[in-house]
Amino acid sequence: MATEANQKTLLIESQYFPNLFFYKTLINHDILLIEKYEHYQKLSFRNRCYIAGPNGSILLSVPLARGKNQRTVMKDVRISNEEKWQAQHWKTLVSAYRRSPWFEYYEEELGELYEKPFEFLMDWNEACFEWANKVIGLSSPISYTTEYSKVYTDPNLTDARDVMVPGKENTKTDLVQYTQVFQDRVGFLPNLSILDLIFCEGKHSLTLLK
Repeated sequence: MATEANQKTLLIESQYFPNLFFYKTLINHDILLIEKYEHYQKLSFRNRCYIAGPNGSILLSVPLARGKNQRTVMKDVRISNEEKWQAQHWKTLVSAYRRSPWFEYYEEELGELYEKPFEFLMDWNEACFEWANKVIGLSSPISYTTEYSKVYTDPNLTDARDVMVPGKENTKTDLVQYTQVFQDRVGFLPNLSILDLIFCEGKHSLTLLK
């Protein structure tokens, strides 16, 4: 893929309400290119995110129709809607953030998103990503790969596919610091989902990320 002169592109996998390291990386690029033709990788942020809870971080995981061990092309990965996972995730979010400064401000709109049915994981991730970007005021152009390529030679493209792995990304020392809901109980939890920053800092989120 060719990019315009001096236009920096970030290539990365589709993620469920990405974490702050994702966003810190994104704001240093001009264009976002999401990988669509890779094979699904288990134990990744593709179908999971982490939020703050009273006893530490809480995992929100989207159940998949063929389970986590499938080797399906990402664009074809289907969500398992047999269980009411959206209702469960929303209940967990309400419980965790109802006392946060900005939750009430976004509650109705985000609650409506969690009531919409989705068949494919990438469609769900895209809807979540677009909602979060609108809330924080981020307008990076988004495109998708048209085929899979293992290696990219474009010097203006950063290949960050599978760079952000759960459990290995909290060592970043330049991540934003802010007051979290349960910080007095469990300490500051770095690099959670963008939702945590949104509920705690609202319209100030993008400024803090920069």
